[in-house]
Amino acid sequence: SISRLLYLLQQETSSTELRTECAVVLGSLAMGTENNVKSLLDCHIIPALLQGRLLSPDLKFIEACLRCLRTIFISPVTPEDLLYTDATVISHLMALLSRSRYTQEYICQIFSHCCKGPDHQTILFNHGAVQNIAHLLVSTSYKVRMQALKCFSVLAFENPQVSMTLVNVSVDGELLPQIFVKMLQRDKPIEMQLTAAKCLTSMCRAGAIRTDDSCIVLKTLPCLVRMCSKERLLEERVEGAETLAYLIETDVELQRIASITDHLIVMLADYFKYPSSVSAITDIKRLDHDLKHAHELRQAAFKLYASLGANDEDIRKKIIETENMMDRIVNGLSESSIKVRLAAVRCLHSLSRSVQQLRTSFQDHAVWKPLMKANSSLLPLSLQVLQNAPNEILIVASSTLCNLLLEFSPSKEPILESGAIELLCSLTQSENLALRVNGIWALMNMAFQAEQKIKSDILRGLSTEQLFQLLSDSDVNVLMKTLGLLRNLLSTRPHIDHIMSTHGKQIMQAVTLILEGEHNIEVKEQTLCILANIADGTTAKELIMTNDDILQKIKYYMSHSNAKLQLAAMFCISNLIWNEEEGSQERQDKLRDMGIVDILHKLSQSSDPNLCDK
Repeated sequence: SISRLLYLLQQETSSTELRTECAVVLGSLAMGTENNVKSLLDCHIIPALLQGRLLSPDLKFIEACLRCLRTIFISPVTPEDLLYTDATVISHLMALLSRSRYTQEYICQIFSHCCKGPDHQTILFNHGAVQNIAHLLVSTSYKVRMQALKCFSVLAFENPQVSMTLVNVSVDGELLPQIFVKMLQRDKPIEMQLTAAKCLTSMCRAGAIRTDDSCIVLKTLPCLVRMCSKERLLEERVEGAETLAYLIETDVELQRIASITDHLIVMLADYFKYPSSVSAITDIKRLDHDLKHAHELRQAAFKLYASLGANDEDIRKKIIETENMMDRIVNGLSESSIKVRLAAVRCLHSLSRSVQQLRTSFQDHAVWKPLMKANSSLLPLSLQVLQNAPNEILIVASSTLCNLLLEFSPSKEPILESGAIELLCSLTQSENLALRVNGIWALMNMAFQAEQKIKSDILRGLSTEQLFQLLSDSDVNVLMKTLGLLRNLLSTRPHIDHIMSTHGKQIMQAVTLILEGEHNIEVKEQTLCILANIADGTTAKELIMTNDDILQKIKYYMSHSNAKLQLAAMFCISNLIWNEEEGSQERQDKLRDMGIVDILHKLSQSSDPNLCDK
């Protein structure tokens, strides 16, 4: 039994041969099913193999223990944290790296499998992983070179500290980036090319290598594009596309270069063709394999399309014109796999930044329906669903709706018919800041140059209480977008008069609240612009003229030290005093009595040409 083997392994009195055989048998058991590994873990095999065993002078025994540990740690049922529970273990393993090529291979494999996230990276980095593993990249053993490379790929991922260190490390007079570039060459095994490309990608994203460096433009990027071709295995194509998406995500020039390398945009369309038609597949294993990777392929393609189209209008046009692209996105938005849905919505978000494309392609496809569905989990009726709809999807979906709701977008009408106002108003009540911002931002876009009915529906859907809630939100972004919404609602005279006749009291209260609060210049300026819009109404301007408190505030801001606020306050005054408008004489008299004319005389002498002119 396992416990008997472990007992013999730990007995100092047992002969080294016997203890080595026990480690070999335990290693063979670990290679069996996941249940085998679970049984071994339940018997505390890891501490048994680690504690004291690694201090043995016998190399064969140490190698057998490490081989068994490696097999256990690469099993999906083994928690990575077990490697880090005893602080001395990592130091022991680092010391054993010099013993033999087998200890090097197994230890690097253990490290690369157990390094998940920044905490693990820091522990390994602080224990000298970079210095101890670097020289293994030039080992005579391919397996050692490969495991060392994998170590660097997980250590450097999204880790600027490691990446910045790697750039300056040299082995036998050659810097690591140059060693990685050699490993990218076409004559090297694919696994090595891909992993080296990942290392260089992480270093580039961390700023350790410039994006215009030839090792990125001429070596890493073309290598990753090659990995996306039909000749590669499905898993290699997934990894290639995901790594390339990450490499070019924030750099316009790399996006342009990738888009014209090896017909990449067309090549990616092939990612959606799995599993192939069943009749063509005689091999049931192959069908199973294709099915398993189909989700991952679609997810990777959507991610790469999103990165490619992040900034350039022409690239977005090419993507949208790729065969059945919009249908694929619509299907992706409704897939069962959350990862595919998120990647599809990110792709759509990227494409929705495109003004021209919004006018044409998007209206032919009901892209908003799945988006509304992605967001519908926030409607009061189905709040329970919110538990299952990850915020990540909701944030990108609502962000995409913001783009789809801009005035020029033909998508606006159908979105409105789908109950978007109700949905977006519920987003503004979310605990999640990004969702609140997106909800109010989308409403602001919806209200831009909208007809009166839409504006009234928005105000009704939001409720006065919620409006005040948003205006007192601790996040300045929410506050600015809410003021932007008010400003868009209060545009064009008939609309201003209509809204102020139904909501005037509350809106004036809100304006007072903000002008009296501790807010930055931008917030105050936006609020004074709202007042200027109200002052432009025919009947609405009376709400300002009969409110002495507000008039005093306008007067105060005319003499403020900030020119932006002075200009905004003067807009309010000029909208109140047009000669051709009814009642202008009375309004002018009242403002003259308040001393406004004296301030205007002073401002006409101002050194600021804008103020002087106004």
